[in-house]
Amino acid sequence: MAVKEFVYLAFTALAVIYALMHFILSTNKQEIVNNPTFRNFQKRYFLAYFLALGADWLQGPYLYKLYSHYGFLEPQIAVLYVCGFAASVVFGALTHTLADRYGRKKLCIAFCLVYSVSCFTKLSRSYGVLIFGRILGGISTSLLFTAFEAWYVNEHVETHDFPKEWLTTTFSTASFWNGIFAISAGIVANIFAGVFDFGPVSPFILAIPFLVASGAIVAISWNENYGENKRSFSRTCSEGAKNIGGSRRIVLIGAMQSLFESVMYIFIFIWTPVLDPHSPPLGLVFSTFMICIMIGTTFYQYVSRFTQSASLFVNASIVLALISTIICVGSTKPGDEQPTVSYVAFLLLELACGMYFPAMGFLRGRILPEAHTVGIMNWFRLPMNLIACVGLMVLHGDPSTSGTRHMFIICSGLLALALFCGIRFAALTKDDENLKSAHINEESA
Repeated sequence: MAVKEFVYLAFTALAVIYALMHFILSTNKQEIVNNPTFRNFQKRYFLAYFLALGADWLQGPYLYKLYSHYGFLEPQIAVLYVCGFAASVVFGALTHTLADRYGRKKLCIAFCLVYSVSCFTKLSRSYGVLIFGRILGGISTSLLFTAFEAWYVNEHVETHDFPKEWLTTTFSTASFWNGIFAISAGIVANIFAGVFDFGPVSPFILAIPFLVASGAIVAISWNENYGENKRSFSRTCSEGAKNIGGSRRIVLIGAMQSLFESVMYIFIFIWTPVLDPHSPPLGLVFSTFMICIMIGTTFYQYVSRFTQSASLFVNASIVLALISTIICVGSTKPGDEQPTVSYVAFLLLELACGMYFPAMGFLRGRILPEAHTVGIMNWFRLPMNLIACVGLMVLHGDPSTSGTRHMFIICSGLLALALFCGIRFAALTKDDENLKSAHINEESA
């Protein structure tokens, strides 16, 4: 079966599987908050935030394809991705400090403006302009995943004095719809770039009205708020370093996160050149990736009600990802490529991500001291992005198809090391009652 037909089949099957899982687990829904003031406030946040998310997801499927369409070689495209990752890690470390000092609303508006400019740069075939656009894109990503949530939490707790328990309602709803918008964005991007044949730049231009609308809603209907944290950036990082150095558990969590998520960053770059030569519908490929993530997350949320160890899920995710990259080592052998096998392996990798992120989030919430989380996460992001950037620069030096296979060998090594750290972490924390699933703790109370 050709890759194109297999993608359509996979999309249908995975969509049905997720729909059934969601329907079966619908009896475990959280209690709906019917406070009218809260509901109106929540909708105001969702409207701006979901438009911003939609704009971001629209750009996912065709970024590599766009650069390839403009005639750039894989090593040149690797440099473009590295610029985006580097901008994200540098600016991401400063985002919390800037939001606290200059206002979260201003940063949300800045996100919309900066990301719109980044989208406009995609119309240019100039390599320098595209590098500038990637840098703006990296900055925008950092803003999207910090400023919006920080604004909401402050308004929820400080301005409206709603119960903190209601935060879970908002974030669980946002997480669900984030997945739906990601899947939908892949379909829409595929229609505009493929079916309508507007080309790979069309999803980026389509994202601009979403960003303008989001920025307008923020400017008109949101209040400004500031953080109470007046610590300098250097002090935040130094305190984070002290906490890391004083805890083996934090060191192991940081190692697992850096190694696993650096592989994810490399995958963001590498999946398109592996599959695109065989002409699959890239938008639908992207959508199937997002469905797998949602299936993995739903599976974790359900099974975590019956198991006591989130570290078990993290290690299981690493094992599944390792199996995926090992398969890809074989399926990307030069002269004997098996794109359908590679695609199935990619689906397994995304399934692993769906389980990994909520499980790792749970562990971080229990292990990292809340007052120093920002500083610690700044240090975690540094090796994570450094590994990804160095890995992509390896591709920069090897434009042949064997370079792709070498990257999967490197990824397999990184994941094997992550698994070693995960096993050490599990042994170190096996008797820690604080790391039991929240559901288990509630049942035993």
